[in-house]
Amino acid sequence: MKKHVLSFSLVLLSICYMQAATTQKLVLRSPNGKLTIKAGLNARGQAVYDVKLNNQPVILQSALGLVTDKGDFSKGLKVDKVSEVTTFTETYSTPAEKRVSRTYTANSSAMTLTNADNKKLIIEFKATNEGVAFRYLLNAKKGIAVTSEATSFKFTPSTKAWMHPHANVKEGWCETQPSYEEQYEYEIPVGTQSPEVAGWSFPALFQTDGHWVLITEAGLTPNYVGTRLAQQSPDGEYMIGFPQKGETTHPDDPAYPVSATIVSPWRVMVVGSLSTVVESQMVTDLAPAVDKKADFSWVKTGIASWSWGILHDESVNYPVTKKFINYASDMNWEYCLIDADWDRRIGYDKIKELADYAKTKNVGLILWYNSSGSWNTTVYSPKNALFERVERRKEFERIHNMGIAGIKVDFWPGDGQSAIQYYYDMMKDAADYHLLVNFHGTTVPRGWSRTFPNLVSMEAIRGFEFTTFDQKDTDKAPKHLTMMPYARNVVGPMDFTPVCFGEIVGKQRRTSNGFEIALTVILQSGVSHYVEIPESMEKQPGFVKDYMRQVPRHWDDVKLIDGFPGKYVIMARRCGTRWYLAGINSQAETQKLTLDLSALKLKLSRTFVPTLITDGDTNRNFVQKQVTINNNKLSVELKPNGGFVVVL
Repeated sequence: MKKHVLSFSLVLLSICYMQAATTQKLVLRSPNGKLTIKAGLNARGQAVYDVKLNNQPVILQSALGLVTDKGDFSKGLKVDKVSEVTTFTETYSTPAEKRVSRTYTANSSAMTLTNADNKKLIIEFKATNEGVAFRYLLNAKKGIAVTSEATSFKFTPSTKAWMHPHANVKEGWCETQPSYEEQYEYEIPVGTQSPEVAGWSFPALFQTDGHWVLITEAGLTPNYVGTRLAQQSPDGEYMIGFPQKGETTHPDDPAYPVSATIVSPWRVMVVGSLSTVVESQMVTDLAPAVDKKADFSWVKTGIASWSWGILHDESVNYPVTKKFINYASDMNWEYCLIDADWDRRIGYDKIKELADYAKTKNVGLILWYNSSGSWNTTVYSPKNALFERVERRKEFERIHNMGIAGIKVDFWPGDGQSAIQYYYDMMKDAADYHLLVNFHGTTVPRGWSRTFPNLVSMEAIRGFEFTTFDQKDTDKAPKHLTMMPYARNVVGPMDFTPVCFGEIVGKQRRTSNGFEIALTVILQSGVSHYVEIPESMEKQPGFVKDYMRQVPRHWDDVKLIDGFPGKYVIMARRCGTRWYLAGINSQAETQKLTLDLSALKLKLSRTFVPTLITDGDTNRNFVQKQVTINNNKLSVELKPNGGFVVVL
């Protein structure tokens, strides 16, 4: 009888254990207690999660899990354990990001799952006051391939989305896609199919039941692939999509991650108000920290003059470059960018002469390179000088010895694992030779400027050059630029190449000069390449030139004051004790606004009178006027396609 009782007890204990493994849940809250992410298993043994803000659903029950060649971690799972919640605070420096010094606090926990083959998958979760994130960790002694992710993000049917179609591989000019250079789609119904098979790019912005959510990824390493959201999102449930075949440095490389140890990027959801989204720095928070032994004290952010933006290919020559070096020096700017084909149009010997001359003017030179191996048909050079590591390091040593300050590397293959490895190798080798890096024709930032502070900017935007190519893009520029602070520029430094006061040959520029000067504050980049040319700058009033000389080279804080994606932006950035307030408007009507500046905690001196620079009687001239701030309130007018800037 005792044996039967013992057997029955063991069975009962086993059932209780299985029930506990099935029902055990992870509950993680943000440090301020407002955000909650819960994860566990549904009745079918699938891992799921949901997100709430102030106890209201933001992300509905959505899927977790991986499918690999060594086992399926998307169904038939058990919860092995849930770790205790830990809290940590971290401070770090990122000179090229929206804050030079950053401090944040996060709560962390992990859930270990066991699949039908008794193999384990760890899902690590983090929650900050800005949002929540999770990533997958998986070990395999002989290597493992992740063939797909089960990860999804489900929204209520009333949700609206602002999203960027992801271009298909090897489409576009000279087979250079994908390069994250499409136009955003605005306020579309949740679940809208992407016009491209490749899906939707990160970051994606959603408005759901009064809350805002920005979805992206962070902490991407060569251990994985860069991902996006899939083309289809049935019932408002967005899935993770992998790169297409060919987004790699070699044509036979797989489009999915293969590694002995899988560490996925963080799946990031910034959640809250629009200001929470715009001011967030979660992407760099979650990126790998810089090597403590590395010295990046030599990294210097700044402003660069640039001839190609307005004058294009024919401007890449010795005399024009020398003029733009003088121009940078006169404007107190730190750099001058020399663009494509400099090796054939100027040559290494003459570049050395220009570098020596620029040094006497306290200007550093940045040289353009074509990243290409065989993945596109571009002809611009130097081409293939950086693809192989031995040759790359020889080239870096050569230009470092010439006195070159940095490189701009264009035409990347996509988000495949070998491409991500190439990015990492490029940043590391450039750091060894004290070279700043700016990526163009590139993927979107994932926080790499924290790991490699010499990465000062990335394009991943339909930049200014497109306004010089096609009037359709020129016409869309105001709306396009009032979208970027709410999406692309949230996730990292962005090289749009702004500020054009003059005219574009063959095009009718739609932005006013007030709009253009405001972009010095609205758009953030570690090195800002201004397209304004010397002849046009010389025609501007003295107060404009004085302002353009003293635009901050880095920022200490950022605040969104007012705005709406694709309509208008009022933003303030702080450098030291000064706030720079700017606004742009893409709407057809003048916006008369009373701005609440209490978030800036201003301490205005009685002897300091703020001065506003804005549009004059036409959209091509400026007016400067004094403004009054009473009880932290400032009244401003934004003309159609107009803008302003004021120093506080």
